[in-house]
Amino acid sequence: MIMQKIGRYEIISEIGQGAMGVVYRALDPLLERTVAIKTISLDLSKDEFEEFEQRFYREAKSAGRLNHPNIVTIHDVGNTGNLAYMAMEFLEGAELRDIMDAGAQLDLDRIVEITSQVADGLAFAHEHGVVHRDIKPSNIMILKNGVAKITDFGIALIPSSSRTMAGVVLGSPKYMSPEQVIGQDVDRRSDIFSLGVMLYEMLTGRPPFSGDNISAIMYRILNEMPVAPVTLKPGLPEIFNYIVAKALAKHPDDRYQSADEMAEDLRSYRTLQTPLNFYAATDGKPRTLERRSKPRPLDEQTLLMATSAAGSAEMQPWWKRPLVLGAGAIFLLAGIFILSREEPPRQEQIQGTAAKPEVKAEKLASPSPPMPAQPQGTLALAVTPWGEIYVDGKPEGVSPPLNELKLAAGKHTIEIRNPGFPAYSQTLDVEPESTRKIKHKFK
Repeated sequence: MIMQKIGRYEIISEIGQGAMGVVYRALDPLLERTVAIKTISLDLSKDEFEEFEQRFYREAKSAGRLNHPNIVTIHDVGNTGNLAYMAMEFLEGAELRDIMDAGAQLDLDRIVEITSQVADGLAFAHEHGVVHRDIKPSNIMILKNGVAKITDFGIALIPSSSRTMAGVVLGSPKYMSPEQVIGQDVDRRSDIFSLGVMLYEMLTGRPPFSGDNISAIMYRILNEMPVAPVTLKPGLPEIFNYIVAKALAKHPDDRYQSADEMAEDLRSYRTLQTPLNFYAATDGKPRTLERRSKPRPLDEQTLLMATSAAGSAEMQPWWKRPLVLGAGAIFLLAGIFILSREEPPRQEQIQGTAAKPEVKAEKLASPSPPMPAQPQGTLALAVTPWGEIYVDGKPEGVSPPLNELKLAAGKHTIEIRNPGFPAYSQTLDVEPESTRKIKHKFK
């Protein structure tokens, strides 16, 4: 049954469901306007709720004061019982992720336009002390008039469970900065790194850091630079090698120190000279970039392709896709990317084979009774900042969000891996109907 009210907001309809809550279309009776309500269900202890409440209100209220054309406006935040919510402006358009997935061909000036607008929004937020922590294409909305808007400011620190650590983002790992990977505090330069990842993907059609598993992706983020964009896209101005390399520098001090700097280089790409100490030198005469007074609207074909890829032939508001919190995150909240793990194999009940009947037998022999299920115990996990969990050499998932495993009774070797640190290993005995706990902090 759909809720009738959340706070002062009158629910009109349910838009979608995510990992942590529901998205609603609602009416603000006080101001007589339609808003989008994102709810976050909380399953926290009293102490955890108090910590969450302080952090949530601090982050969300700071984000709510951001009034910028490239940032989705947060009108209100609050909580009712164990349900926190955000009321946001109601917009229509297409997610950048959907546009990219639909195979829409964005020309270079359009890519520069989108990235520069996102940088403008980030610069404004950073000046006001707000870091997004989960910049990625699915958090960028492209409106009908061509304006790019950053969504989901203020939710990047919402915990996905009682075991999610403060400050850990649940988001898409391919867009995380090195400092996020190893669980360090982040500042504006982390957002700049994520924006560089997004720019690289738009320019080349593929992410700069990929791998068969989370550890491989994290290792590359920490240790490798991607192939130069111009190598993948011959004809691309060489300056983009420089812009991308500077945004994706491993150490924050080597990156652009402000989003404004990155936006300025992007908008001036035709007249900039590429420094020789980066990927390559410039090979053409500088040309003048024609400045546009306002963004170009999305063409109808691009919009149709994007919305079709998202599963609808109609224009979908940014908030229509369910809120999935997990990055965090780490894997977060942002997408907060929630990692699914392979469920442990179910204990199959072995049925006995019925005896072959005699020709004159009056009834069939009864089948053998099923084998009893193997006793199981529980393994509780508390890992900081995060780690891939292996049980007897088999990958089981990433903690957090994974915080509990059911294991067959007996001896098991547990290994926790994080590419930024030495692996941790422990052998323990799991007893039936009991719980063992492993708590490990990489440092």
